[in-house]
Amino acid sequence: MGLLTTLGTLRSWSARRWLVAAATAVATAVFIGVPTDLIPNPVFGRDVPVTWWAWPSLAVSSVLAGLLTATYVRSPVDPEAPGAESSRRRGLAGGLLTFFAVGCPVCNKLVLLALGYAGAMTWFQPVQPVLQVIAVALLGLALVQRLRGELACGLPSTSERTIRA
Repeated sequence: MGLLTTLGTLRSWSARRWLVAAATAVATAVFIGVPTDLIPNPVFGRDVPVTWWAWPSLAVSSVLAGLLTATYVRSPVDPEAPGAESSRRRGLAGGLLTFFAVGCPVCNKLVLLALGYAGAMTWFQPVQPVLQVIAVALLGLALVQRLRGELACGLPSTSERTIRA
């Protein structure tokens, strides 16, 4: 089963799934963008300017998170797809890594406690793009796994369900 075939399952999605994907993508962007001060707000601030790659990274992660979340939207008769638990873990890890990757290296209290200001700038800041690549890979793998599960465990057509009932 090729990647194009797997991604081709997106064409069969209902409007409800696409609405969930879009709403989740926006919510993810806001949920990560506000506390990392990518989206300017009066509550959070940044000591280090936003990097050139932060917005595109957040956009890609948000879209992948939205698509991944939409794979969990199903009718009451749909079975749980195989690999659901591991794709959930990958999705959560990808979202968390995106938060750390696009955030201010010295505004994150956990990083400051672990490394101090100098360590955050010397060690953590250069690693942030790598964290984002890993985040996108995890979200992408989780999405592909969920989509392949849909192909492997496809439901019978509506007419077949009616006949069996």
